[in-house]
Amino acid sequence: MSELRHTGINRSLHRPNLMAGGERIPVLLVGLITFALIAAIKTLPSIVIGIILWFVSMYFLRRMAKFDPYASEIYRRQLKQQKIYQPKSRPFRTE
Repeated sequence: MSELRHTGINRSLHRPNLMAGGERIPVLLVGLITFALIAAIKTLPSIVIGIILWFVSMYFLRRMAKFDPYASEIYRRQLKQQKIYQPKSRPFRTE
């Protein structure tokens, strides 16, 4: 009777939503931008620039996801709430 009952938590409930090693939304956004760059201009330099942009951005998105899988969501929330949480001390603080 003294043993605690263990209940497993399904991994899919708390696993980060990654795509190709990076966060899903930034990866899709970079893919859309590079595809639009390649498909719209259709020249050799635009294809090379699009491929280089894809690989460089995927490298940084994967590194960012290894550091923090929710980094872009946290950054967007911080920008949205920047006016609410001002970087000043409160007026009643005396220290």
